[in-house]
Amino acid sequence: MCGQSDVKSGVGMKKSKPLIVNATWDDEAKVWVATSNDVSGLVTEAENMDALVKKLKVIIPELLDANGFPDGDDKILFQLNSELTAIAYRKAA
Repeated sequence: MCGQSDVKSGVGMKKSKPLIVNATWDDEAKVWVATSNDVSGLVTEAENMDALVKKLKVIIPELLDANGFPDGDDKILFQLNSELTAIAYRKAA
């Protein structure tokens, strides 16, 4: 069976169906916080996106193995979606 449940488990993933990871900027802590509905237990943070991606490349395979999904492709495709809310000010006329 191939479908959304396969993507969530990390088993039988297709390149067109990456695991979805969401990153939100925590302005108080000054870090990016990553979570995922596709990878059970995934919660990590880093000061910048490069550091976050580096951590995710290690943590995602570890969590898939720990959650009982050690089989599958050696390459695990994931998509990192970021969200940052900011304020812009207009110059006074």
